[in-house]
Amino acid sequence: MRLSLLAVGRLKSGPERELVERYRLRVDGMGRALGLAGLDMVELPESRARRDDDRRTEEAAALLEKAGSSVLVVFDERGKSLSSEAFAEKIRQWRDEGRAGIACVIGGPDGLDPKLRQRADLMVSFGALTMPHQIVRALVAEQLYRALTIIAGHPYHRAGHDDS
Repeated sequence: MRLSLLAVGRLKSGPERELVERYRLRVDGMGRALGLAGLDMVELPESRARRDDDRRTEEAAALLEKAGSSVLVVFDERGKSLSSEAFAEKIRQWRDEGRAGIACVIGGPDGLDPKLRQRADLMVSFGALTMPHQIVRALVAEQLYRALTIIAGHPYHRAGHDDS
């Protein structure tokens, strides 16, 4: 099963990109043993449409095209707050069902089009706070890695501890 992180906008060079890349490499290394291909990072350009709604619509179409038939996990403040264990269990379930892939989606500065949220198989929230997209990318990459460590029974994930 293929994992991908689809994001609107480009992550500039710097510590955030380095952190995301570190977790991408960890996912790649651990995923093979669990029946998962590596983590594809796909950056889509922000729409240049004049109206917010038009920008969201254009970005949603591009995100959905890239996601294809993958399970769609959308990160949005309206989503569910899941434990890392519950997130890992969802990934394990989709893998065991033989799903082709999981596409984790982070929208642009104007947010996500309602159609994209409706199409989502799972909508996840990191809380009601507004966060910069580069931080959300790092959180998604880390949670994917953490989920794989949970599935593998690896000691990286320990309840009440964070030794990342």
